[in-house]
Amino acid sequence: MKKVMFIAALMLAALPTEAQQVKYTINGISKDNGKTVSLIDRRTNQPVNTATVADGKFSMSGNADKDALMAIGIRENPWATIFFNDGTPMTINLNDSTLKGSPLNERLTRYDVEINAPYGNYMMKVQSMSEEEREKKKVELAGGLMIAVMKMMTGVEKVFKEECETLIPVAFIDEYQQVLGQEKFDSVIATKPAWINHPIAKSQVEYFAQQKAQEAKKNAYVGKQFTDLEEADADGKMHKLSEYVGKGKWVLVDFWASWCGPCMQEMPNVVAAYEKYHAKGFDVVGLSFDNKKEPWLKAIADKNLSWIHLSDLKGWKTAASEVYGVNSIPDNLLIDPQGKIVARGLRAQGLQNKLKEIFGE
Repeated sequence: MKKVMFIAALMLAALPTEAQQVKYTINGISKDNGKTVSLIDRRTNQPVNTATVADGKFSMSGNADKDALMAIGIRENPWATIFFNDGTPMTINLNDSTLKGSPLNERLTRYDVEINAPYGNYMMKVQSMSEEEREKKKVELAGGLMIAVMKMMTGVEKVFKEECETLIPVAFIDEYQQVLGQEKFDSVIATKPAWINHPIAKSQVEYFAQQKAQEAKKNAYVGKQFTDLEEADADGKMHKLSEYVGKGKWVLVDFWASWCGPCMQEMPNVVAAYEKYHAKGFDVVGLSFDNKKEPWLKAIADKNLSWIHLSDLKGWKTAASEVYGVNSIPDNLLIDPQGKIVARGLRAQGLQNKLKEIFGE
């Protein structure tokens, strides 16, 4: 979770623009009678229009920037159907996330459903299980989650390959960069794809450039010996990082917090790595950015994080932030048995690949 969320993008969004306005006309279907349907501009995340479902139908019309990326859905429902405001009238079925309109928007909605289906279906399966069953199968479930995420990313890569001459990749920029990495994203930008001048793309590229500069500062630690620090464990007893690092094991120093959604999403991946490689000499030290003890300990218990945990409960003012220049989480350091930092920011398949390189299968 970013310490500063898209400040540059929001500033750009606030500037006056002379973008061409075109009319949108939406006729919709929904089973949620009486519920409010909201239309959101994805660039500003601000509501553009609303309608109420009556007799299974709703409609709305108005003007918005040409080719603005929009999202429409029931307020209480986390899923929304996305489309570009290209002026073509649309019929949207919120029950099955289908859209009839321009060929571009029809392809976009199909891609969106296809990309999100593996993760969504997997989480429905997990949520249908009892807590006892989830506990019994936690390693298997962590592996299944990784497979679902990788299927999602295969879908995103497909979009960027097949739709490079359309606007569709704009809808998936964040997913592409975050999981596949800045280097791969930069290689796509270098081809000057057709979508690069879309306002969202411009804002994101600017944000990623700033993020890249921050990452360069962070990566300056790689190749150096770790710096010691001292924080308390769950019982309030003080411990130095040097008690666990540089003692003959490979150690992942994991920067996280119970309130950080992306951290919680990444935890099954860390758990899977710990379960697979701990017996081979791999350990984890969690350095929390929490500022309250109760949610910190609850997250440790709920997620079955059975490694060493330390925190000074100072939030972003924690010693770990100052010593290692941490300005966003999740983040981590992989430290070799002699105490040298060999990698930083290993997430998802990147962490698994690095550990496989070190320990083998």
